[in-house]
Amino acid sequence: MTRVDVPPEMLRWACERAGYDVGDLAKSVPQLRAWVQRERLPTLKQLEKLAKVTHTPLGYLFLPEPPEERLPVQDFRTVPDAVRGRPSPDLLDTLHTMRRRQEWLRESLVESDAEPLAFVASARLADDPDAVGREMRRALGLDAGWAAGVRTWQDAVSELRRTIEGVGVMAVINGVVGNNTHRRLSVAEFRGFALNDPYAPLVFVNGADAKSAQMFTLAHELAHIWLGREGLSGFEALLPGGSDVEDWCNQAAAELLAPEGEVRTRWPQVRRSARRFEELARAFKVSPVVAARRLLDLNLIDRSTFFDFYERYVSRERRGSTTATGGNFYNNQNTRVGELFATQVVRAAMEGRIGFKQAYDLTGLRGGSFQEYARRLGADLP
Repeated sequence: MTRVDVPPEMLRWACERAGYDVGDLAKSVPQLRAWVQRERLPTLKQLEKLAKVTHTPLGYLFLPEPPEERLPVQDFRTVPDAVRGRPSPDLLDTLHTMRRRQEWLRESLVESDAEPLAFVASARLADDPDAVGREMRRALGLDAGWAAGVRTWQDAVSELRRTIEGVGVMAVINGVVGNNTHRRLSVAEFRGFALNDPYAPLVFVNGADAKSAQMFTLAHELAHIWLGREGLSGFEALLPGGSDVEDWCNQAAAELLAPEGEVRTRWPQVRRSARRFEELARAFKVSPVVAARRLLDLNLIDRSTFFDFYERYVSRERRGSTTATGGNFYNNQNTRVGELFATQVVRAAMEGRIGFKQAYDLTGLRGGSFQEYARRLGADLP
């Protein structure tokens, strides 16, 4: 049996990269400690198992020293550097998967003579973000008061996501890596990202976040597309003092979701209520912190009122934060893959432009799962 010599520091690095120490993997990879201590060498098959458990590309383990893994997009997160740390394998794998899908869709659209989307990178930082937020709202065709007429936050998020896809932007919401429920995405690490492209722009929202927060992240990442500044976002609940780009996108997103005129009309109706921020949030289907920050920006409350509420709300949210999981597998694919992208892939497979193996790889669905999802999209597969 052939054994391979792997530097112990690479084995430790693979564990640390995935958020483990060597002892944590004793059950999954029983001989790992012996490999690290150079008491014996792993077989290639054993090494493949370690790579799978730690979500590490196998080839990395044969490098003489750990590679410096960098984010493939600009980092706009407003959390402290100490909190960011090294990007997790879950985040990196998600970014690379989304970029691969985007590149495929772009190529497919260009080959079919599609026109580039005029709104991509149509705005500049010097533009008034409120005006851009109103333009985004017009482009999406959202009527005044639309969110108040939607029953739940879940319905509002779904409606906004479908509307965004309707103008040609891939809108993906997922709280795990692909369909792997054992690889949960961390809200502490990021809340969303935008990948720019004139033909196939993409916004991604961390589905592990609260529904009310997802609503704002969708709008925020869409503002990144309008601005033409792709990157990773991890804003700390709209606290003042972020980067110019994040503050601009926050303001445009706030005007998109909670237009100034509507906020000023509703505020007198709820201002004396003990739960005034929550009531305003319910009307616009945003988080109460977003509602409070919107009032602060419009000078309807002062900074001390905002920060007092912010501290109480965040403390309460951290104590009781839970995220619902599950749901219908095929309904989940509408958000995890997105109808816009999936429909193009299914069509290409039906027309013979790509093989079914490539279609499986692009969507993350295999065999019968792909066939069933395609049928639910309306495709008549053989």
